[in-house]
Amino acid sequence: MTTSIAALLEGKGRALHAVQSTVTVTEAVQAMNRFRIGSILVMHGPQLAGIFTERDALTRVVAENLDPRTTPITQVMTKNVITISPETTVQEIMDLFAEKRCRHVPVMQDAELIGLISIGDVSRWVANSHRAEAESLRQYIAGALTT
Repeated sequence: MTTSIAALLEGKGRALHAVQSTVTVTEAVQAMNRFRIGSILVMHGPQLAGIFTERDALTRVVAENLDPRTTPITQVMTKNVITISPETTVQEIMDLFAEKRCRHVPVMQDAELIGLISIGDVSRWVANSHRAEAESLRQYIAGALTT
């Protein structure tokens, strides 16, 4: 669990999906649907301004009876975005997901956005790591038994 987030980013790629801070909720949701993602970064020019998630859509738009066609994304996005560095470990991000109850965290390096890690990315990495470890143990045991 001491593997860095940089390694996960290398495995999944660094593609980022974002909208500008001038869009409406409808436009942001359409982009999320187009890319089949649960969150989208909100940019003000080249700077990270916030993040908009499925949870934001439910709690800040639908539950408040806001019109998504006219509501600016900046009104309902999460503004104080928690970010991590590429040196953050898998264990640290797992702890962060549990403590802050978030599912998507942007990765920043020297004030530049370089990726996004989701709880799904970490879950896949943990599962693959456990599969590889189990296979290695199986091979070790099988090899030890045949000698």
